[in-house]
Amino acid sequence: MPIGKSGPAETAIVIGGGIIGLSSALHLAIKGLRVTIVDPQFPCRAASWGNAGHIAVEQVEPLASMAVVRSLPKRLFPAGPVALPLRDIDTWLPFTLKLVRAAAPDRFARGKRALGALLVEALPAWQRLADTASAGDLVVADGHYVVWESPATARDGRAAWEAADKGTTHIRDLTADERAGLAALLGRDPAGAARFEGTARIADPDLLAEALDAAFAALGGERHTAAVRRIASDQASVVLDDGSILSADCLVLAAGVASRDLLAPLGHKAPLIAERGYHIQSAASDWPADFPPVVFEDRSMIVTRFRSGIRAAGFVEFARSASPPDPRKWDRLEAHIDALGLPFDRPRARWMGARPTLPDYLPAIGRSRRVPNLFYAFGHQHLGLTLAPATGEAIAALVTGDAPALDLSPFDIARFEGHA
Repeated sequence: MPIGKSGPAETAIVIGGGIIGLSSALHLAIKGLRVTIVDPQFPCRAASWGNAGHIAVEQVEPLASMAVVRSLPKRLFPAGPVALPLRDIDTWLPFTLKLVRAAAPDRFARGKRALGALLVEALPAWQRLADTASAGDLVVADGHYVVWESPATARDGRAAWEAADKGTTHIRDLTADERAGLAALLGRDPAGAARFEGTARIADPDLLAEALDAAFAALGGERHTAAVRRIASDQASVVLDDGSILSADCLVLAAGVASRDLLAPLGHKAPLIAERGYHIQSAASDWPADFPPVVFEDRSMIVTRFRSGIRAAGFVEFARSASPPDPRKWDRLEAHIDALGLPFDRPRARWMGARPTLPDYLPAIGRSRRVPNLFYAFGHQHLGLTLAPATGEAIAALVTGDAPALDLSPFDIARFEGHA
């Protein structure tokens, strides 16, 4: 059982204030711990707050698969949505070689089982957390649309989804009213479209973030705005960028891509990469306020209407997190929006963020075998928003000695250290 110096843990420091860190901190505070979030920014609106707000419980199959590896050449930018910038080849080449190894059929099958079990918990955990924050109306379980622009891509795309493991979700034909609604939005009848049931969306990321921040504060949670320079290897403490030290009974590392460099001096290997995504957002639009997200699969773009505006998101760019953004990605999103005739008013804001991704496309969730009372939760790739509450519940269970809702052994960071 995780203990402090004289008994069960009573205090915790969470390194990282993104959605994974905030959810972990909230669940620890719900368990009665005194929790401090340490992050260089507040409010912290990292990659998960910049995505499409899609609770993607249908994405059971890890992207580290032979199907993805085989399709990669034809999906490379500028023709496709996957970017491997030459300037960052020393970063993405070792990562992609590890990804290819992780895509072996036996590893893919194990990964799918593990990810599927975690995704089963995702939406119920979100509903519990939103209710705790008095924000249940901000988690809307109304599914999403997938649209194709030609009969051929509609046939192939629908067949691929029918054959895929979709977890607790299913895909169906549109009703007459749904097809009419899409046609009115697009200005034409789509060549192909389907409706997912069982997925969900966030009605507005900013409002939800504010509600979660307020719930954390109401539970006595505190924030310390600073960067962590290093984690002490022999105690539950962190050294900050100004040389000061913060201590607690336990630490939770949820620092996204930065987790790699904080773990390395402790002997842990976390082969994270910054898998960067881009979005365009307009504050005003004629897009219906209650319309579910729409995935334009031929363009690898998802469009979501939030209460605060409309957002189009896309691209997978393997790079250093500090590398400058590539304006061509925003230009491409703009071109997609205009070619489809979507109602995005101007001005259109531009954003780029880095998803923390591990080569097998599974997160790292567990307890360090090297540092007393250090726990970790990072590497959630495209599923950070989706999996944050379920991850927070698991971390709180580990810290307090309760049994997590599922087997966390597939997410042990030791799988990259040769002794998982």
